[in-house]
Amino acid sequence: MLADPGVAPKPPRKARRDPANRLLETLHELGEGHAAVLRHEERTWASITFAGSRHTLTLRFVGDEGVAAGERFIAALPEHEFDIHKRLVADAAIVSVRHALLPEASLEVECEVLVLDED
Repeated sequence: MLADPGVAPKPPRKARRDPANRLLETLHELGEGHAAVLRHEERTWASITFAGSRHTLTLRFVGDEGVAAGERFIAALPEHEFDIHKRLVADAAIVSVRHALLPEASLEVECEVLVLDED
């Protein structure tokens, strides 16, 4: 069916900006656009006074520029100030790093991020 030329097309729907998606967007920005998410696990987390979620991610950086961005990501993540609506990042840590040279330079980074609810 052809679109009616007198009717404006609907704009594309925006992706949900829930806390997990916002965290992924922030990590992508921190990786300077070079971070590809290979794995993302989210588990609920709670203590006596706080509740939230622990995110475990594996990110891949490919190529010379990507590896350089990954190295900067590793240095910046633990001290990065996250801005996630109604959430507080209590801890962000690098768990492991794997370098490869063949078939092309790459860097895999596993990190954990603890996100607490502010509600």
